Order: sequence, then structure tokens, then C-alpha cells
Amino acid sequence: MFTYLNPDVRKRLIADGKLIRIDSNGSVIDVDQQEPPNELAINLMGPIPLPIKLPGVDTTVQWYAAVRSTELRGVEALASELNARGGQHLFAHLVSPLAVNSVLVVGEPGDNPLVRVHSNCLTGDVFGSERCDCGPQLASAINRIGEEASGGYLIYMAGHEGRGIGLWAKAATYLLQDAGENTYQANRSLGLPDDCRDFTDAAVLLKRFVGDAPFRLLTNNPKKLEDLAAHGLTQVTREKHVFGVGEWNKRYLNAKRDWGHKLAEEDLN
Repeated sequence: MFTYLNPDVRKRLIADGKLIRIDSNGSVIDVDQQEPPNELAINLMGPIPLPIKLPGVDTTVQWYAAVRSTELRGVEALASELNARGGQHLFAHLVSPLAVNSVLVVGEPGDNPLVRVHSNCLTGDVFGSERCDCGPQLASAINRIGEEASGGYLIYMAGHEGRGIGLWAKAATYLLQDAGENTYQANRSLGLPDDCRDFTDAAVLLKRFVGDAPFRLLTNNPKKLEDLAAHGLTQVTREKHVFGVGEWNKRYLNAKRDWGHKLAEEDLN
């Protein structure tokens, strides 16, 4: 993601086919083309071999990093300014406006691959929090995809913390939940939507890697299917994905079921 710091590195990656740009249909476009401001374009860097070891998972995938061109341009301008005034100590500010999504290619995907679109969750994915089911869902998704003969993809969405409200607000909702509210009530108490995640970039990346072909999506959330369908991905079959149910998150999962997630009573026992 830091190729904007050295133009020579950027040129080398482009020449090696490791850095490309795709449009909203997933088609490759000129990586140096200045697209209209109202057009969506995503810069895609990879593949990068990535050995992964998670609970129950020990495999190697191919990793792609993806970032919107509009965000990258803003960071490039800031990097140039910091370089010009010797502000290298401020380079940490470069990452704040840059949401970098990831694509993990698991196995050798074939027809009707298995796909997981996973929203990032620092507390669950990294800290192993049992207040949600995110960490077990992430590990189990990679494991399930790896066991498939047709392989598949995991799209890891940055900027989706707390269903899109961010980590700071998520911390506040946890305190409200501890006072008796459920996860959706807590969002509303803060004046925030129940779910404000944007799956546009996930749809574009799936168009690039899967195209118009059918695929199976590991999800219990019908909103993901609806959002992907709104972007033209309609040949999607939902597969239930229930893992990590425990005493700490049963109330959270019951709230998700009441909100519309496809969870049966036996799934939560």
C-alpha cells in the first residue's frame, strides 16, 4: 500500500503486472488514467503469497490489497507534501484516510466457488473477543473454502468495524449493551443506522475475480445478498455460516436473528 512513496517501485510493480486498476465492472483499465471524479476505480496489488495460521487453519493463500483510486490520490498528495517539507515523522497520518480491502484467493477457484465477504472486526478477528462471532467466522470461512475442490475467495472489508460505525462508536455501543440494550438499540441510541456498511467495493472485486459466473456466499445476512444483487451479482446461492456461538454472544446473535439474519433456534444452542 506504500508504493506511493517511491514512483520507481510503483512503475516496477505495474510492469510486473502486480499493480492494476479496475473499473466498477471489474475490467482492467489504464492504471495511470485520470478517471472522471464520479467514476469508481479500484487499485489492486498482488498476488502476494500469504501463509495463514488461525485456530483450525494452517494454509497459504494469495493476497490482493485493494484501495479506491480517489482515496489513494488524496494520500499521494499528502505524501508529496510531507516529503517536500521533511515531515516523515507525520507519515502515520497517511493511513487514516485509506481503507484497504483484501482479497484472499484460497486454493485454485473453479466453477461455482465458495465466497465469504467478511467485515473487519478488530475485537473479534484480532483480540479473539467472544462478544461476537466474527473471529470464528473468519477462521472457519478460510477453512471451509480451503476444503472445497473448487476453492474460492475471502473478501475482507476494511472500514466495516461495528457494521460501519467505527471502533470508537462500537466501544460506546458495548457500554450501552452492558446497560441492557441490544446491538441495534445501542446504535440507535447514538443516532446511528442499524447497519451502514457499503458493499460496493466487494461487488467490484467479485466482478473482477468471479465475473458473471455463479458463486456460493457464506452468510446468514440477507442484506449482503441484496446489496450484491443491487450491483448486478444475482447468481448467488447463500450458504449458512454459523460458528463461535457461546454464552457471551447469544444475546447478540438473537438480536441479529430478530433483525433478519437467517439463524434458527438450534443454531444458537
